Amino acid sequence: MTATTDGSTGAALPARAAAASETDIDIRIPEAAGGPEAAARAMRRATDHLLSLQDTQGWWKGDLETNVTMDAEDLLLRQFLGIRDEDTTRAAALFIRGEQREDGTWATFHGGPGELSTTIEAYVALRLAGDAPDAPHMARASAWVRERGGIAASRVFTRIWLALFGWWKWEDLPELPPELIYFPSWAPLNIYDFGCWARQTIVPLTIVSAKRPVRPAPFPLDELHTDPADPNPAKPLRPAASWDGAFQRLDKGLHALRRIAPRRLRRAAMNTAARWIIERQENDGCWGGIQPPAVYSIIALHLLGYDLQHPVMRAGLESLDRFAVWREDGARMIEACQSPVWDTCLATIALADAGVPADHPQLVKAADWMLGEQIVRPGDWSVRRPQLPPGGWAFEFHNDNYPDIDDTAEVVLALRRIKHHDPERVERAIARGVRWNLGMQSKNGAWGAFDVDNTSPFPNRLPFCDFGEVIDPPSADVTAHVVEMLAVEGLTHDPRTRRGIEWLLAEQEPDGSWFGRWGVNYIYGTGSVVPALTAAGLPGSHPAIRRAVAWLESVQNDDGGWGEDLRSYKYVKEWSGRGASTASQTAWALMALLAAGERESRAVERGIAWLAATQREDGSWDEPYFTGTGFPWDFSINYHLYRQVFPLTALGRYVHGEPFAVKNRAGSAGKAHAEAKGS
Repeated sequence: MTATTDGSTGAALPARAAAASETDIDIRIPEAAGGPEAAARAMRRATDHLLSLQDTQGWWKGDLETNVTMDAEDLLLRQFLGIRDEDTTRAAALFIRGEQREDGTWATFHGGPGELSTTIEAYVALRLAGDAPDAPHMARASAWVRERGGIAASRVFTRIWLALFGWWKWEDLPELPPELIYFPSWAPLNIYDFGCWARQTIVPLTIVSAKRPVRPAPFPLDELHTDPADPNPAKPLRPAASWDGAFQRLDKGLHALRRIAPRRLRRAAMNTAARWIIERQENDGCWGGIQPPAVYSIIALHLLGYDLQHPVMRAGLESLDRFAVWREDGARMIEACQSPVWDTCLATIALADAGVPADHPQLVKAADWMLGEQIVRPGDWSVRRPQLPPGGWAFEFHNDNYPDIDDTAEVVLALRRIKHHDPERVERAIARGVRWNLGMQSKNGAWGAFDVDNTSPFPNRLPFCDFGEVIDPPSADVTAHVVEMLAVEGLTHDPRTRRGIEWLLAEQEPDGSWFGRWGVNYIYGTGSVVPALTAAGLPGSHPAIRRAVAWLESVQNDDGGWGEDLRSYKYVKEWSGRGASTASQTAWALMALLAAGERESRAVERGIAWLAATQREDGSWDEPYFTGTGFPWDFSINYHLYRQVFPLTALGRYVHGEPFAVKNRAGSAGKAHAEAKGS
């Protein structure tokens, strides 16, 4: 089965003279005809468009689109705090209604199936906005919810939100004791066993779980229960010999402990958790630069007596407004997170690989901004690496507690492409970043996103953790980006780099692909790993590279592009490498094929032709599909800048030849070498 596009990406566009440009940048385009000529024109249009999107401060940021639970929970928070206003409610409801599917449900990604918890939360938000339960769109939603088991079948986080208003019983939710904050870092199930995103959410939720607040419900939700007379049916116990059964019984024990736990100890634990939360509030008032921990932190602190005018609370509430994207039709979409550092380093790489001069003012301005974003103080990562000096970059505008390994690697790759007026400053920043990334290598030789060896098997077993990943194990895509960066820095033969390469080779799937943790999915993983391995010196003839090339060729769509649906995370065989062609996924496949030396292949020709033909007149691409991943299958992301930066990168590498990393593999990395080797 080969998927094709749905026609929404458009047809071939009229050619524009490659020499004409508002930006007047001297990009060298090889003399060519046919396909290469079309590619050069598309590259030029894409370059102009991407340059036009840069902020005056030097950064790029595309919208980060997820699903309507962000919008629904924002309204529920405002209802809980008593600050919900009509304008915000109307705008949020307009967006939520616009995302509803014909069958009355809401999905978690474009074209995906209806999802129960998402549909429940969206429905409740629209009830808050005044939509009547017997309105056709609401009746369709509630009927679908009942058919799937009602509220009782929804995930824990949804039922927590409902419990805040008495729509669910707190005693029927898994227990999460605040005394967890006292567990030492070596103990099983301590807070540092959780991935940073889960840790930031769980700590405030221990306070909420202990307090069990209930605000008066503005309306009943009987229509969302299969049996309103028995809305909280008991779940059967799993076998005691199973992990799930053991943790179910542990949860029952924690419920019993709640009744006998010393009140003084519980108050002390909640106050310690509150200090932990406040210490991690960022300068902009948010927590970790992501919306969910901010929401739960505000609720937790409010329950401990922090009024809404307290500086911590005021800053936190103001930060939530910065997650709002107001659309031309008056709708208001909430971003789960913002991605300026990630978008900026990827945009810089794309422009440089497309031939924008290394000393171009806009690239230098991007470098200045990225240099200013380097994190030079310890964060939670230092619990596992207390002796490691800081030096990473985060994903967001403000997130000094949680720099990530992926951003740090890509920022270094971006800075290496720029001719900066203060090279000493750049070298120092790169040296710190390389040293920090090397220090964050896990014991298996690979790299996770935020922490070292964050692989405990226990957190995912907790009844409380029934949504998404709550640990941060090493992944092929992050490891590949680090290996590529180390190769550019002249550290290919460093033992730590070799261990990373060996891990990547061992992780290749039998069909030749690699699993993509943070992008969809096997195309993303393969598109990340192949360029890294060739940058590190593996020839295109290496068996692992040949298997990857064969797999990519086998999943190319009939239209010449590549695509992969998020269902590949859940139904691997049916969906691996399969889906409607998208600009970003086509670019990932091309980046791998080009790195493998396949520039003259028919697959590359067809892929480049697809990119050129589907480009819009303004130099952009249309991409409604979600090609980013928060939690595989459970939480998906449409990075609106992916459709710009990755196609431009692929076109640039096609037009200009070898990728930057290959051309500069033997180049000097200055002080970064000595610093890294000595770390």
